Amino acid sequence: MIIKNTNDGSANLPSLRIDINYGTCEELPDFSIGPKGDDREKHEAIAKAGFGGIQDGNPELCKEFNLQMTAHARVNKVGDLKDLLPVWKSLNYNCATVHLGWGMESDQEMDGLVNYIQESSLEYDFPIYIETHRATITQDMFRTVEMVKRFPEIRFNGDFSHWYTGQEMVYGGIENKWEFIAPVFDRVRFIHGRIGNPGSIQVDVNDEENLSYVEHFKEMWTKSFVGFLKTAQPGDYICFTVELLKSDIFYARTIKTENKGQQEEGDRWQQALLYKEIIKECWEKAVLV
Repeated sequence: MIIKNTNDGSANLPSLRIDINYGTCEELPDFSIGPKGDDREKHEAIAKAGFGGIQDGNPELCKEFNLQMTAHARVNKVGDLKDLLPVWKSLNYNCATVHLGWGMESDQEMDGLVNYIQESSLEYDFPIYIETHRATITQDMFRTVEMVKRFPEIRFNGDFSHWYTGQEMVYGGIENKWEFIAPVFDRVRFIHGRIGNPGSIQVDVNDEENLSYVEHFKEMWTKSFVGFLKTAQPGDYICFTVELLKSDIFYARTIKTENKGQQEEGDRWQQALLYKEIIKECWEKAVLV
């Protein structure tokens, strides 16, 4: 019951598609150069910026602007996808990523949820990727790797910011962590693009500084691409989906301004455009491995 790759039905070489999570455009700060109008303006701007698809976009607008669609959901118990999967299939979503469980489950309960994801994906012939995320069964690197041993067919949405910051991956040597989670890298089929540092889950970056944590994320993304390419077939593609979330939910950091108010430290839209260039370099590096 291997969770299948996303595939466009062509005979093309395996490829990268760069998408954006719609939350990246939510409540952009006043100084942002990104779209701050209605859904139509945002979808149009996303298309013009060269993104290939949207996670959680509007189906009608995505169709109008020739954007592909991916979905996401939280799954707390067996059966939670019964209403969503028929909708995703009927609207031609490419795949879905899920937050699975709350992270307090026993191994037996955890295995029941993973079985449910595998069975649902097989029944609907639809890729479902389990996200590495805080407050889910994958919040811990050790339990996740052990889960892979029991379910080698599962595939992941690699949102490595949750481990990088939440488990302080640099503490004790990050290379040791990369070796340990190699089975996860080999099974990543979708990526949430967010860079954090050891103390904050989402930080502003620029293209002029080779900060250690930026290089660490580049390495993790490249390793994930290499894992995908090992077994990828013609028409297969992997989505790198930029997901830079607003400060109201404690992702974007805020700084004090001259009038003593708070504002987000950077422009998430500009960051999304920078991520597009960063990830292209990672893909080009992976292809040469």
